[in-house]
Amino acid sequence: MPKPFLLLLASVYLAVYSYGIDIDVKPIFLMEDLPLGAYAFTINATGPPGQPLTYALGGDDAFYFSVARDTGSVSIRSYLDREAKRTLLLLVVVSDGQNEARRQLSIIVRDANDNPPIFDPPLYDINVPENTLPGVLFQVTATDRDEGDAKTIVYRIDNVIPSTGNDLFSINEITGNVSLMGSLNYTSKSTFYQLKINASDKGGPLNGEFVIQSSTVFASINVIDVPDLDPQFINLPYVATVDENTPVGISVIEVLAIDPDMGVNANIVYTIQSTNVPDLFEINEITGLISVKMVFDREELLDIDDIVTLKVMAMETEENVHGNFPSTTTDVKITIGDVNDNKPKFYYCDATQCDLNTQASDFSGDIDEHSFVGASVNGLNILAMDLDQGQNAKFTLHLEGPDKDAFQVSPSAGISKAEVQIQVKNQQDVDYEEKKFMIVEVVATEDSTSDSFSTATVTIQINDINDNFPTFKQDTYEIAVKEHSPIGTIIATITATDPDTEDKDNITYTLLPANILNYFDVYPSNGSIKVVDDEKIDREITSFFYATLKATDTKEKVGTTTLEITLLDINDKVPNITRESYYEFVKEGPNQQLRFKVQAIDQDEPETKNSRIQYRIEESMFSDNFTINIDTGELEKKDQLDREAINASLNGDIVLNVTATDMGEPPRGTWVKVTVNVQDINDNTPHFRDPSYEFFVKESNKGSFVGSVFADDADQTEINNRISFRIIDGSFGNFIIISSAEDTGGFIGNMSVDPDVELDYERGQRLYTLTIEATDLGQRKDTVKVKVNVLDVNDERPTLPKDLTWHVAENTTGLGVVGKIAGGDLDSNHSLVYELISTRCYCNATMGPCDEEWFVVEPTGAVMVNEEFQVDYEKCTQVLLEVQVVDIFTEKGENTSLPAIVTINIDDINDNIPIFITPDGVFVVVSEDTEKDKSVAFVSAFDLDSGDNKVITFDILSVKFVDTNNNEVPMDVFYAETTAKLDYYEGTIRCLGSLDGNLKGKYSITVIARNKGDASATIQIAIYTIDKSYRVGLRFETSVAEVESNLDQIKGALAAATEATVRILEVVAENTEQRASEVTILGTYFIYTNGSAMDSNSVERRLQEDLYHANILRKYGLTYIVSGLTQEKEIDPVFVILLGLVAALVISLAIMITSLVCTRKSFQRKLKAAKAMNTATMLTTENRKTGAVVPGTNKYTMEGANPVLNLKIDEATDLSFDEEGCCADRLG
Repeated sequence: MPKPFLLLLASVYLAVYSYGIDIDVKPIFLMEDLPLGAYAFTINATGPPGQPLTYALGGDDAFYFSVARDTGSVSIRSYLDREAKRTLLLLVVVSDGQNEARRQLSIIVRDANDNPPIFDPPLYDINVPENTLPGVLFQVTATDRDEGDAKTIVYRIDNVIPSTGNDLFSINEITGNVSLMGSLNYTSKSTFYQLKINASDKGGPLNGEFVIQSSTVFASINVIDVPDLDPQFINLPYVATVDENTPVGISVIEVLAIDPDMGVNANIVYTIQSTNVPDLFEINEITGLISVKMVFDREELLDIDDIVTLKVMAMETEENVHGNFPSTTTDVKITIGDVNDNKPKFYYCDATQCDLNTQASDFSGDIDEHSFVGASVNGLNILAMDLDQGQNAKFTLHLEGPDKDAFQVSPSAGISKAEVQIQVKNQQDVDYEEKKFMIVEVVATEDSTSDSFSTATVTIQINDINDNFPTFKQDTYEIAVKEHSPIGTIIATITATDPDTEDKDNITYTLLPANILNYFDVYPSNGSIKVVDDEKIDREITSFFYATLKATDTKEKVGTTTLEITLLDINDKVPNITRESYYEFVKEGPNQQLRFKVQAIDQDEPETKNSRIQYRIEESMFSDNFTINIDTGELEKKDQLDREAINASLNGDIVLNVTATDMGEPPRGTWVKVTVNVQDINDNTPHFRDPSYEFFVKESNKGSFVGSVFADDADQTEINNRISFRIIDGSFGNFIIISSAEDTGGFIGNMSVDPDVELDYERGQRLYTLTIEATDLGQRKDTVKVKVNVLDVNDERPTLPKDLTWHVAENTTGLGVVGKIAGGDLDSNHSLVYELISTRCYCNATMGPCDEEWFVVEPTGAVMVNEEFQVDYEKCTQVLLEVQVVDIFTEKGENTSLPAIVTINIDDINDNIPIFITPDGVFVVVSEDTEKDKSVAFVSAFDLDSGDNKVITFDILSVKFVDTNNNEVPMDVFYAETTAKLDYYEGTIRCLGSLDGNLKGKYSITVIARNKGDASATIQIAIYTIDKSYRVGLRFETSVAEVESNLDQIKGALAAATEATVRILEVVAENTEQRASEVTILGTYFIYTNGSAMDSNSVERRLQEDLYHANILRKYGLTYIVSGLTQEKEIDPVFVILLGLVAALVISLAIMITSLVCTRKSFQRKLKAAKAMNTATMLTTENRKTGAVVPGTNKYTMEGANPVLNLKIDEATDLSFDEEGCCADRLG
């Protein structure tokens, strides 16, 4: 038969069988915010020329879309929601009236920014101890169901109440961590903060615009008081007086400390930590009362100036936050008052010091006989002293004893102390010849009682002297001089006479005793007495002096006279107020007593103008509220005091300046600050600023802020003016109120809905009349009425009845209303519109979109039979109407009801058998590259039944191997494995073992599909083999290790040169023991994407043509190419090809003629059947690729070689029916 004729027959055959329906199933991407009715996409399918196509959608997700039956244009039927379902799977069904194709199409729903961030939980209530260090307090968390930037949340703080907290808190915009930036203080700062926190996404598209979604949440931060403050003493300073010899246990003064911590007051104990004199006083550790511990003597405390200082500590009984017991200390000064408990005593003194620790009772001295009257006994250093104070220290001196008449004592009286001298009173009795020693007793007696006295015995030695002595005109001279007279002032000139001629003008004068020289002295030659130290002659220290002026002649004979020097007072002393300041306490209000003395002392001479003191209050703002006795200094208030009349910044302190001025010339005065602390009492009642309040709050918002009430308390101290608010009536547990102090004074009560309560306008109370009470700590109260109006929010989701089931007989027409849906809505303002979301039909055992809309839903809820179509049980047995009701007045929440299903049953019986889905390609396998369980082909089928009746299992009925000469050999080399897919079942054909790599031809397999009712269908598939004859050996003169290390580069160069998939089965060393270098052989197949392969000659020619990649391969060691099999006797390929074509054409023509005669079917149908029969599938190891090839071949190679028949055909005869150029195996 001529070759042109054979080629013509082949062309006719291919033209008849090459057409089918092809559906483009590339994924479709849609935005989720597309409106209902919007265009979505168009189904792209091709079929036989001139044949109209119809389109339909199936699958569980088909209700989202509507498809135009004739055009394939798809629009939105139900709202998309990416957050509910990201990928929608549609079964696309395309039909040309005779055949149909079904493919699965993926719809990827893209995100729109249609969700705001949602906080969880919706309210934060945090307790924070006031000593919390700066750092993270808590974390708020919001989630956004969108994706990308629309899912990324940024946090910020919108507002802080009170505003003083603006700088205290910050939030990490990424993590939502809320941090404390400063310090809290329960006492001096707010005890409550409310943060309004905003969460915003970074925005995204919504309805064609860029939209940023946000939401807010309130965080309540309650500051918890912790014990972090030390106790504080009040009523300072602590000053008291107690007399000596006070009995043990007598109370002296009470100290009081308070704990400034307001929320956690601890008990306080008191102890005496130290004192300048131990064990005199003790303190009650509970009350702070200080009392006498032991009887004490003031005179033993003269070294501390009669003042005992106690350091008292107040310590709390509970540990503070630092693990310590808080404490504080203060000084308590107790002045020891004098009582007359000491009698005057005698002590020995010399010129420099006095021994006051030892009382003396015996003294001795000497004097010349016949000494002049007033002459003092020499060598006596007697000090008389009374350790008491003031009037208690006055005493008198007189002489007793056997010789008391011969002498006299000087001075005769003293205060506190006096230097005692014994003077001659009767000089005739002082006679050496009569008595060589004379004895007198000096008696010191207190003025107040004669029973208190002391006696000292003085033994006087009488000295033998000559006759004449200097004599003075007077025995005693009284001299007056002003105190502090300048040094050198002559206060008197007193001279003596001596009858002896040699002593005339030769008398020397001296003053006795020696200690008088510290104050006065005498000029030796003339008897003029002068002031020595003006500072020491201080009347306030010593008001008069006794001295003896001694006159000595040349023979050392002495004459004396007594000098009584009186210091005249001058006004040189400023009144001294005994305390640095006065701090007195008095409570405000009536019947409160305040009376105390301001005491000043002027050391000038008593009972004179210089020491007389007058007191006055300097004029000031509050001076008229007090009076002071001008003479006694007793200060008292006139009328009741009002703490609230005092500026609050003064903390209740009234400061008075009290002056003390003497009456001397010039007058001298001083002043002292007197602070009267008017202690606040709870005498004011809280008052609301407004007589009533009315607020409005929307329902259904937990924790919503309702409003604020304000109250003030005129009391000035926090303990009396602190206000707390509480709801005492009308709340029914729905509202809470939180008290806090305002920055400007006063208190605010922030009222909100309880975070656990959601007000409900529809089911609950709509007007609340609350009674709010403002109470201070003294339980003084004020109340106010607050009306809270609950506003209706259209927030109730409309509802639909459940389980609506109606029955409609098939073929029904003219029925009208099938039934009416009655929805509900609890909101007072609603308008309900009913919508049909989707219609699903149970058709051919599959629930999916209905091809025909048998029923319609009116906006009124009436379900009607659509008169345009006829209800047909043979098409569908059940219709599910998914409906919803929309409240078009909704303000918050969902405006649509949950979808409800209205079931309309159409009863009938339907049986189906499995239906195979015709493969659209051929299957090719490299026989040498197979093993047990390897996948080599697949079949697909579905069953229109439902449930268990649609379950399909696949089995292999028979396997025949058909060689190149059409010889058939039965084989058992494959098995089928069943896998359930979305709406069909797939049977994977797997190897029972490795296939014979030398076989050339195809495997013809008959596969059966059975359902559980034993209904079955069969299909035949063919698997074409690529045998070992196409194995190519590549020889490299390098080691195996080098080849393996460069395998990727070698493989890439081979693929680029041959434009084929390179599959390397092995890398082995050639057995070349005698060679000096190593040789490696690569066992390789070169397979085209459509399943054809190249032999070694073809590979060699390609490398000869592509010198670039050939040079790259030579660098890696490629030397030459060898065939993968032993060379066999060649058969003329042209002859074999021609025979094959003739046989194929004869068989095809016979089949065509028989079909035309017997079946009388249209030519078009035959053409489609031929195309379907010649559709083949190509598989990789586990993945399949499709492409149509010339039936019975693997298509031609680039050189026109058929890998099955190994014949050469002119390239001009290639009819180019390959549509896709697909590949059975993509490698590399």
